[in-house]
Amino acid sequence: MKLGSIYAYTGGKEFDAAKPTVVFIHGVLNDHSVWILQSRYLAHHGWNVLTIDLPGHCKSGGEPPSTVEEASAAIVALLDAAGVQKAALVGHSFGSLIALETASRNPERVSHLVLVGTAFPMRVSPALLESSVSSPMKAIDMVNTFSHSTLAPPPSALGPGTWLYGGSRALMRRVLASNTKVNVFFTGFKACDSYANGDAAMEKVQCPTLFLLGSQDQMTPPKAAQSLVSKAQNAKVVKLPAGHSLMTEAPDGVLQALKDFLKA
Repeated sequence: MKLGSIYAYTGGKEFDAAKPTVVFIHGVLNDHSVWILQSRYLAHHGWNVLTIDLPGHCKSGGEPPSTVEEASAAIVALLDAAGVQKAALVGHSFGSLIALETASRNPERVSHLVLVGTAFPMRVSPALLESSVSSPMKAIDMVNTFSHSTLAPPPSALGPGTWLYGGSRALMRRVLASNTKVNVFFTGFKACDSYANGDAAMEKVQCPTLFLLGSQDQMTPPKAAQSLVSKAQNAKVVKLPAGHSLMTEAPDGVLQALKDFLKA
């Protein structure tokens, strides 16, 4: 995989490598914007924030990672380029596997690990994989149906009256269209489906791990994370009343859990 420039949103604050750092990693067909509330809050409360677009997605150059391992290497390259020796990693869905693999491979560089909407194995149905290539707009509709448990978010997410399904569909279409050479939809889902190192990786993680799970998640139901939870050395599990899109369906709950965990 060729690495290009990686875009990182800093939450409206100047980057300062001397501060404690948290890296936010999005899932398939998402970008940095899904972390808007959480990243801005931490950036304005003592944290150095790097909220990225994965390589080959939206504002980031290079090729999209075809495996979790390739994506993990990109996170380490980001830390190196930014001069960050140690960071907390927060990943959602595909991003949770990337964060997990990174913490496993580089335990000395990860202070906290947060896995949001995670599962292992993270299987993707053959029908959805096929649809992501042959009929991506239909597949986006399918993903959104299974990713949400409510029609409108609390005001602190995207604003009163926001339609979660419509907003999420628009974001996914924009991310898909951002790369005209590679289908980042199929590539991301295939990477999730193919990842086989989850249990072994979890056993190597040395830092505290927070599992943030949606009680109504149909994409990665809480029971699908239990294999990882059982192998974590220092695990905390928080379940929130939300579907797979926890950051917008339970924005305050996600933020509070992050604040409590990072303080500890």
